[in-house]
Amino acid sequence: MSIVLITILTLAGLGALAAVILYLASQKFKVFEDPRIDQVEEALPAANCGGCGFPGCRAFAEALVKADDISDLNCPVGGPDVMSTVAEILGKEVGKTDPMVAVVRCNGTCEHRPRLNEYEGATSCAVAAALYGGETGCSFGCYGLGDCVEACDFEAMYMDEETGLPVIIEDNCVACGACVDACPKDIIELRKKGPKSRRIFVSCVNQDKGAVAKKACDVACIGCGKCEKVCPFDAITIENNLAYIDYDKCRLCRKCVPVCPTNAIHEINFPPPKPKPAKEEEPANTPASSN
Repeated sequence: MSIVLITILTLAGLGALAAVILYLASQKFKVFEDPRIDQVEEALPAANCGGCGFPGCRAFAEALVKADDISDLNCPVGGPDVMSTVAEILGKEVGKTDPMVAVVRCNGTCEHRPRLNEYEGATSCAVAAALYGGETGCSFGCYGLGDCVEACDFEAMYMDEETGLPVIIEDNCVACGACVDACPKDIIELRKKGPKSRRIFVSCVNQDKGAVAKKACDVACIGCGKCEKVCPFDAITIENNLAYIDYDKCRLCRKCVPVCPTNAIHEINFPPPKPKPAKEEEPANTPASSN
């Protein structure tokens, strides 16, 4: 028998032995994966946005399958329809969630918040925030460099060149929260869309005392408390010189809007207020005529 043939047979035997060992090892250490994970992942929108709180749709699918109760889990991109499909696959009940939308809690446009200097560094809010407080006297406001727009995968935001602030395109927003995480100033918040997409919120995050905040920005919240006093639902609180409206308690009565001295409270998608009817002038008293 030639050396070449012996070599071939030896290698073939070693290969077969290795294959048997690998097969036995794979069977012994095989990890069972629930086939429903693939079904749930297929039902999800494959956005991998992280809005569900998990790093991608696959991880979210695994969490859904493993969870005994999925009422607190939600896919913001797919919404109720996708979650209903997932519930059918898993035979579980899904919780009812109110649709959310991102809002920009800063109204410090160039008109209201004068610039004191000019930033010439990297075009990044995160970089600017690490260097200094900003171009204006308000160290809490928007930098206007567009990190939130870059983070949005759904074309739901753009920078308004005139105001220097981000604008939310409500119909495109899926409330994934990417813009919230990208903003180093925490001026973007997810809030309930509200009935007929109507909502009220304080468009300011300035925590300076009233006089300082007002000097830096004409439309800053000064923490005066007038809105808190007129709210009949205890939806408004004042903390750190700043008013905040709890969207779970707010009933959209709008009583807080007209009392705000700086117009820091915004009302979205409401019809214009009806003009109050003019009071009729009472006729002047005329002396009775004598016969």
